[in-house]
This record gives sequence, structure tokens and C-alpha cells, in this order.
Amino acid sequence: MARRRSKRHSPKREDFMLKEQIKTPQGIFNTKTMVYLSKFFNKGIISRLGYRIARGKEADIYIAEPGSSEVVAGKEHVILKFFRVDASSFFNMSDYIKGDPRFERQAGRGKAGIINTWCKKEFGNLMLAEAAGVHAPKPYMFNGNILAMEFLGGKDTIFPTLNDAELEKPEKALDELLVAAKRLYKRGLIHADLSEYNILMNDDVPFIIDWGQAVSAKHPRAAEFLRKDIFNLLKFFRRRYGLETDLDATLREITE
Repeated sequence: MARRRSKRHSPKREDFMLKEQIKTPQGIFNTKTMVYLSKFFNKGIISRLGYRIARGKEADIYIAEPGSSEVVAGKEHVILKFFRVDASSFFNMSDYIKGDPRFERQAGRGKAGIINTWCKKEFGNLMLAEAAGVHAPKPYMFNGNILAMEFLGGKDTIFPTLNDAELEKPEKALDELLVAAKRLYKRGLIHADLSEYNILMNDDVPFIIDWGQAVSAKHPRAAEFLRKDIFNLLKFFRRRYGLETDLDATLREITE
């Protein structure tokens, strides 16, 4: 495959240092959420809730200190993902749940029910990814609208996204991502939002994140989602690193 040398400068370590986001959204720690959160303390998953480090379309990401549970033994940090009931993408969430035979019976439970199902769905998808041997955060526990999972980074830093990283071996990273897509497909799962922003890089090893929207291969739009995932990957590596890969041939390789 052809390759051109990127002119981008390698990012500095301080660009990915853990930084507190000062503004905390109002209402995220309502009474119900606090009840859900207490279980993470009681189960020994966390011992102290830290600060918010990121805010996404559906959730706020907090860092926490691990508790006494063997599940988090030896970990420096734990990530808590708080799904917001006021998420702007709520209606999109509902569409992904309705079409997924694993969860469609829960699609009519109202807004809070959809959010909690989305949290449960991400936990289940992470379990499937782990079983498939795909690099992703290890899921620890979920309760209500809160998901606890593995922190991806060093002692004081977060792994950069694929978009922010400068890869020494882009061919290796792309190959690993395509192998991951094939392994997931064999397990009956499609990520459905794969892009350079939902992949974290530990050197040249890719870790896929944000699994809430991942769907069963039996979803009526499964083929569309898979094609979009692979198209986005190949487009990024072609634009950034000059790697030319045939989309249709790659899809055949994944689904055969």
C-alpha cells in the first residue's frame, strides 16, 4: 500500500495530561443518580469520585479512585460514564435500541428508561468486545445511568485519539482495526460509530471506545452501519497517511 509521510508534528505529552473541566452540568447529580452512584462505592468499584475530564453527546466522563474490589485491583484510576437524561441525541438512541433485537422490547420505557437501557447496552457491548479479543475499555459495572470501566492511559495522561496521535506504523494500526471489525462481526456485533474520534492509541495499538450505539448484526441497518464504519476508517488513513485500501474488498473480507 502507498504511504506518504505526514507533515503533522507529533503531539506533546502535556497535550494529554488529565485536566479537570471546571464546569459541571447542573442536575447531573440528582437524587436518583446519587442512589445509583452509591452502589459503586458499596461494591468497592470506586473509593472516591474525582472530576469531570470529558463531555460527550450523551454522557459526562469522570475519573475516580478505585475501591477495594478485586475487579479494580492494581488500577490507578476508574472511569465513570454518567449518561445524561437530557441528552440531545436521545431520539437517535431510541432508533439504535429499537432496531437491536437484544433490547428492542425496552424501547418504549420512556426517556429515563431509554437512557438506562443505553447504559446497559454499552456494558453488554463491551463484554462482547472483550470476548472477541478486541482492544476496548474493560467494563466493571453498570447501574442505572452510570457505567464504570477501565481507564485508558498512563498515571497522569489519557491515550490520545487516533485523530490526535501521530502513528509510526499506520499500516499496523489499520490492519488491527480491520481485524477487530471482523472479530466483532463474527460475534454478531457492529460498532456503528467507528471514527478517528472513537479510537484511542497506545503507541500503535488501537483501543475502540464509545460502544453504546453498537448493534447486533441482525439490526435492519447493520450492513449500512458496517459499511459506514469501514468507509470512515479507510478515508481517515487515506487522508492522513496515504494508505489506499479498497472498500468493497475490505467489506467482503470482514463478512465472509
